Amino acid sequence: MSQAKQHMERRDFIRLSAGLGAAIGLGQRTWGAATGMYLSLNGSLTGGKVEWPEFARLAARVGYGGTDVNLAAARKAGVDSTRALFAELKIKASNANLPLNFSRDQESFERGLADLDEEAKFAAAIDCPTFLAVFPPASQTPKAELRKTLKERLTKTGEILRRSNIRLGLEFLGPLHFRTSQPYEFIWRMDETLEFAKECGPNVGLLLDVWHWYHAGATLADIAAAGSARIFHVHLSDCVKETPEQVRDNQRVLPGEGVIPLVPFFETLAKIGYQGGVSPEPIGRIPKEMTAEEGARLGLDTALAVMRKAGVA
Repeated sequence: MSQAKQHMERRDFIRLSAGLGAAIGLGQRTWGAATGMYLSLNGSLTGGKVEWPEFARLAARVGYGGTDVNLAAARKAGVDSTRALFAELKIKASNANLPLNFSRDQESFERGLADLDEEAKFAAAIDCPTFLAVFPPASQTPKAELRKTLKERLTKTGEILRRSNIRLGLEFLGPLHFRTSQPYEFIWRMDETLEFAKECGPNVGLLLDVWHWYHAGATLADIAAAGSARIFHVHLSDCVKETPEQVRDNQRVLPGEGVIPLVPFFETLAKIGYQGGVSPEPIGRIPKEMTAEEGARLGLDTALAVMRKAGVA
């Protein structure tokens, strides 16, 4: 992908953001009321320039309905302080990363599992309903062997999370370069990830990233088949037209800039009754010189523009 496709000049970002903001009405979080979908601030928009809890304050100030949660930092602040923060900001804690790695060695997994109950209790106490985790599309281990291991681990994980009514969303990775990065291809299709999730427990489902949905060759029928009962969170970006061999994960574009059919995507989510967070995640698209607030505003504005075309915001 050319530099021109990868980046937009800062002045163009600001002009686009200003125009969209005027049309949409920044700071108004009444959008999504009819569908229950809301936008959640994701760190890909801020480039690590803002730490917790200012990250949550930024989300509220710009106009997001929720925020991705830095679980470790929030735990350090404590339950009471974190609950007070969300009450003050009037936004939702939409999700946090699963605080253990289930794809590495057994010893590392067991260490993470020992602390998981307390992590889940904290998430429940701050009304954060969902943990998210990346599902490996390839491995050094043959598929059948790895599937057995991960099913055992994620079943245990799901059981612990269920005690606190926390869900686990698995993110399948679609691009070819992920699937071929290691000797053995694993699970990367949406339907196969959904089947695996169902085997692991009633609170294990999907993180539906539209970028991976598109590059995995998934369809609107796959979304309908999963239903709102198994789609726990949504990541939003777009892509330019490329061959499978050219696609790289850090070359995403903003919603509406590319070729992914985002309007039908959102229309289908509405049809299945999805009510939850949508995190704009245009990895690689926000220039390093852009401020955190500019990036957050642009992510919000471009996402809202697409969602309004679909009639869901």
